[in-house]
Amino acid sequence: MKRFAFYFIFSMIGLPFIVAQDEGVSKIIIPGAKLEKLAEGFLFTEGPSADAKGNVYFTDQPNDRIMVWNTKTGLSVFMQPAGRSNGMAFDNEGNLWACADNKDELWKITPGKMVEVVVTNYNGIMLNGPNDLWIRPDGGIYFTDPFYKRTWWDHDKMPQDKQCVYYLEPAHKTVIRVADDLVQPNGIVGTPDGKTLYVADIRDNKTWSYSINPDGSLSEKKLFCEMGSDGMTLDSEGNIYLTGTGVTVFDKTGKRVGNIPVPESWTANVCFGDKDFKSLYITASKGLYRIKLKVRGTRG
Repeated sequence: MKRFAFYFIFSMIGLPFIVAQDEGVSKIIIPGAKLEKLAEGFLFTEGPSADAKGNVYFTDQPNDRIMVWNTKTGLSVFMQPAGRSNGMAFDNEGNLWACADNKDELWKITPGKMVEVVVTNYNGIMLNGPNDLWIRPDGGIYFTDPFYKRTWWDHDKMPQDKQCVYYLEPAHKTVIRVADDLVQPNGIVGTPDGKTLYVADIRDNKTWSYSINPDGSLSEKKLFCEMGSDGMTLDSEGNIYLTGTGVTVFDKTGKRVGNIPVPESWTANVCFGDKDFKSLYITASKGLYRIKLKVRGTRG
């Protein structure tokens, strides 16, 4: 039987309500913190990533736009149209990288909103649909390429022979395939030191860890936990936050800490934001949520 140690308060339309909460999550959530619904009215939110100031950018993919939650001024549209962007991440120069699956591409968006299409194919063949990405410290980029049929495509067959993980080397000229034995890779994140990569195989309901080699290749594949994920992030203690039904937290050894429930049908992705990077931002179906934590997050 699952044990519950305290109650968790949602703030919904100005009226809080209470649900039972996993005991272990009390270790990371600030006592009395509420899950805040910051914004709603989207069709499907995804791809959150924070800039250096803690402002959180995210996508509303069916509406083909990138939104930004500014810590001072609130919500606004950053870019529309936006290439049907999905997963996103900021690099050290302030560029926003986006998995733009309108044409199955990888984009670099400058702070001035100039778009550079960096990746369009692998071995001359269109990608399946870049979904999520993580940028390692030297600028190399890992991204997942599952196949989800989109209504805006004019093709219905998977272009690549497999659903794989790819690496774009730091000069951003060469793409190599680094993992080809997963069923449907989706969420991806790496450690700040650039030594370990986590990849969620959402269809196989597993998350794997890999050692990152200097040349970008991966080795020492290990099962991290028996759960897949749409998106994921890390905190400074090494806890990993997986998505799907609410947000499920695992410690760095792969032990389940607990679940943060979210009142939506699906939680797609998570990132840390705000000035101190101690707020967990959650993109879940038609809403954007936030909860204050004790721990500082990474920008991955």
